[in-house]
Amino acid sequence: MRWINIPPVWLAGFVLLAWLQARHLPMGLSLESGLTDLLSGFLIGGGILIAVMAVVEFRRHKTTVVPHQTPDALVQSGIYKRSRNPIYVGDVLIFAGLVLRFDAVLSLLLIPVFVWVLERRFILPEEDRLRRTFRADFARYERKTRRWI
Repeated sequence: MRWINIPPVWLAGFVLLAWLQARHLPMGLSLESGLTDLLSGFLIGGGILIAVMAVVEFRRHKTTVVPHQTPDALVQSGIYKRSRNPIYVGDVLIFAGLVLRFDAVLSLLLIPVFVWVLERRFILPEEDRLRRTFRADFARYERKTRRWI
């Protein structure tokens, strides 16, 4: 069951729900247009780019990217100057882009639910771990850098 406790599994689950909704329960709703396709591409591409930038920064600092492990370093450089959780920002952008790509209008309601799941299941426990591990350094970082964007 440990495999379910990682964000990509939750992202895949929410993506599957959106795809199923679009395929089997469209309810006559549609946002289909060239502009929607363009926006979905920007969201997906931007989400991937942000997540990759974040992982590269973790690797540069030789610390873990696994959410429930204690990190060896407090990463505050690169994309982490703008967001304390850029990988999760990337996940949300990817999900929102795929919802638009699937034309899953009802699944737009799942975006805030996905954000809530990420925050409760991953972000809050991670920040507690960082607070205990890096104490004053994390307190300063938390004051100067927003959680999302």
